[in-house]
Amino acid sequence: MKEIKIGQKAEVYTKVTTDKLAIAVGSGSLKVFATPAMCALMEEASCAAIAPFLEKEETTVGTDLQIAHIAPSPKGVMITAEAEIIGFQGREITLSVTAYDAVGKIGHGTHKRFVVDSEKFQTKTDLRK
Repeated sequence: MKEIKIGQKAEVYTKVTTDKLAIAVGSGSLKVFATPAMCALMEEASCAAIAPFLEKEETTVGTDLQIAHIAPSPKGVMITAEAEIIGFQGREITLSVTAYDAVGKIGHGTHKRFVVDSEKFQTKTDLRK
């Protein structure tokens, strides 16, 4: 792992499509952007923020996600998720995550990811069968 920079940010985007609605993913009965879809987008932004600091054989795994989903978004709108590195301790990296639609903020929180060796982690996981 290369030296981590506090303040490193990344943004990712998605459109609210039928497969990302609460009713489609089983997280509710409404046709609104699903909380699990927002979480996944926040994790994607977090991975993008960390990526410049990883060696070729490294990846990160999510270990903690504390979020609030504070506003609904309808099908068809664009969602932006932003992640910013706010701290690290050894191989554990902490990020601030926020999601927005065209109207404003729809979610926020913190996310922790842990740097691992990709091959070793996968091998160890596969032995859990």
